Amino acid sequence: MSTMRAVRVVGYHRNLELTEVPVPEVTGPFDVVVRIGGAGVCRTDLHILEGQWAEKSGVTLPYTIGHENAGWVTAVGSAVTNVAEGDKVILHPNITCGLCRACRSGDDVHCVDKVFPGIDSDGGYAEFLKTSARSVVKIDDALEPADVAALADAGLTAYHACAKAARRLRPVDRVVVIGAGGLGHIGIQVLAAMTAAEIVVVDRNPDAVKLALEIGAHHAVVADGSQVEQVLELTGGLGAEVVVDFVGEGGSTSQGVRMLRQAGDYHVVGYGENIDVPTIDIISAEINFIGNLVGSYNDLTELMALAARGLVTLHTAKYALDDVQTAIDDLDGGRVRGRAILVP
Repeated sequence: MSTMRAVRVVGYHRNLELTEVPVPEVTGPFDVVVRIGGAGVCRTDLHILEGQWAEKSGVTLPYTIGHENAGWVTAVGSAVTNVAEGDKVILHPNITCGLCRACRSGDDVHCVDKVFPGIDSDGGYAEFLKTSARSVVKIDDALEPADVAALADAGLTAYHACAKAARRLRPVDRVVVIGAGGLGHIGIQVLAAMTAAEIVVVDRNPDAVKLALEIGAHHAVVADGSQVEQVLELTGGLGAEVVVDFVGEGGSTSQGVRMLRQAGDYHVVGYGENIDVPTIDIISAEINFIGNLVGSYNDLTELMALAARGLVTLHTAKYALDDVQTAIDDLDGGRVRGRAILVP
């Protein structure tokens, strides 16, 4: 049996370990084995190491993490017709059944029988990964797996939230994006491509704010303590019709709610803190809180269409598999502009 290198969680609050494990093999008719060309390093991976997902995922340690994956098909099951060996693909993060009500309506994320590689089973911080025919999206020849890997989750989540927001936004509206980092910088480009609304970006980092203006934001505010007042000034004192919060911790939600107009939508994407809003404020302003988790297979195909047209590009920092700890530390320390990508 051939082996491959893989980065494993061996215990919570412990460093990841690079080790040798068997290469996954096709066992079912719809299996697809992919040689990883890029695996995104996500803040959720930090949360996994902190043990935040232990109970929810029910995973048995050790296992390989990495849920933002792209590469080349190396083997397929007997019933696979949509991809062949050698095809360049990006992977929808979930392996889904295709038969339940959620799947039938295109809502893959809520499949009742799903597997989530990198969260509750072996993921892509490795040389190969096994997924299913339902999870692979062929990508344009012009795109490289290492350049688009993080679109599989970070990009997909940002697209899912921003496409939902765009369906509501009119040219006279404003949308505030909180956080212009890994997810936020994708969300800004998606909004710029899909809506004529005015885009206001808020971020603590002056470099991120500068990048935001270059990729489609109309206004950008450095979060220096006066960000709520600055956003209110930009929105005529009324707030924005939509807030998309890619941070969701460190007080961003209490500030974000103050930036929201009456009858506005607050999209929660980043997470980590509780939202504490008096119920009278919710009903008197008639505001909506909307959760966003990953996105559907169709969302991913739409995002790849934007990527192929050059309307969404990912700013990446690439690391070798051996340097996984550096990548994790850089992300944790706020030293990554855009997305960190492991390239086996």
